[in-house]
Amino acid sequence: MTLLKLLALVCTMLVVALAVPAQEKRIHHHADLSDRIHNDDHSFQYDHEAFLGKEEAKTFDQLTPEESKDKLAKIVDRIDTDKNGYVSHTELHNWIKHRQRRYIEENVNKHWDDYDKNKDNMIAWEEYKNTTYGYYLDEEFDDIEDKATYKSMLIRDERRFKSADRDGDGIAKREEFTAFLHPEEFDHMKDVVVQETMEDIDKDGDGKVSINEYIGDMYTMEDGESEPDWVQTERKHFLEFRDSNKDGYLDAGEVATWILPGEVDHADTEAKHLIHETDTDKDGQLTLSELLAKMDYVKTCTITDYGAMRMDGHDEL
Repeated sequence: MTLLKLLALVCTMLVVALAVPAQEKRIHHHADLSDRIHNDDHSFQYDHEAFLGKEEAKTFDQLTPEESKDKLAKIVDRIDTDKNGYVSHTELHNWIKHRQRRYIEENVNKHWDDYDKNKDNMIAWEEYKNTTYGYYLDEEFDDIEDKATYKSMLIRDERRFKSADRDGDGIAKREEFTAFLHPEEFDHMKDVVVQETMEDIDKDGDGKVSINEYIGDMYTMEDGESEPDWVQTERKHFLEFRDSNKDGYLDAGEVATWILPGEVDHADTEAKHLIHETDTDKDGQLTLSELLAKMDYVKTCTITDYGAMRMDGHDEL
């Protein structure tokens, strides 16, 4: 598993399975990709998972080779804003930022009507709570198998909602609801992101993250399997970089430095990574032929994942 994946809570009841915000509680932005080994064979698919752009019914995996080529050509044409036949770093950077903003906007819009029950263009905490957990609240979760998980999800939702609700009126306007769904995008939500990350990784609840908890969150060794090189590299990163006070653990401050590394521009890092992986002639820009030559890689990257767009002309830059 990768640290950038969302927390996959097993939902056996339909109403909780539809409670999307409760499924979106684990959102990590990693440090520069340059400090990671780009090995997609071992699930380091940052390009694919960082933005979660899986909203279209027909993805690249479901297309024929010819359909994939046609679709990629249309995407490249949109990215190439100066129409010189090349995709520069700046054009790719702008495209990724655009797709990230669009995903967030569409994600909020998708859930808004589900929770704005009285159609006042605001979502009260009670509306969200009753829609997400209402069936279980009367029974206090006693009729489901893993009631402790759902109780903790409710507590976590309420804490995050209150942090997003900046005026404290118990009602989320659209920007506040956006902060609730996507706390990693808002400076005032950083403490919540760190707290949730600590809760997820700190399995023994001692308030700090050991090296085994750190590794265990991204990798579980199967019987008879030897530890991959990238895991050994992560152990080294933990000891040499993550654990800055060298006490053998990550405290909340060190976790914050790790997952929220200040001024790192992830779209910029992503653009550099994509160019590094696909720029065959190393001229610092991409052509359609270079991207077609790396089609297997491109199928799992951000430009196509977010680029799995409606071809109806409505998704303009």
